[in-house]
Amino acid sequence: MGEFYGNFHNLTCKRTSYNTKGNVHHDNGVAFRGNYAEIDGLYDSENDVFIPPQPFESWQLNSNWVWVPPVAYPTDGNIYVWFEKTQEWILYN
Repeated sequence: MGEFYGNFHNLTCKRTSYNTKGNVHHDNGVAFRGNYAEIDGLYDSENDVFIPPQPFESWQLNSNWVWVPPVAYPTDGNIYVWFEKTQEWILYN
């Protein structure tokens, strides 16, 4: 289907799986192209994966194609938001 559509519109089309995130399939299937393709995301043809948009400049892409912050998210049960200027998690009120 993707090849037909691509040929018809003179484009390259790649399939993506809604259930794949972080190179893990969340419905007991096989992970497919790293992540589900997103608007403003990228396709890495060398690794055949979709990369989601980088949420903040300081975050780095890990080996599972997931952006991770330079400071781990707190695990105390509260809700936090990332503050890029100081590169810290701020308690959400």
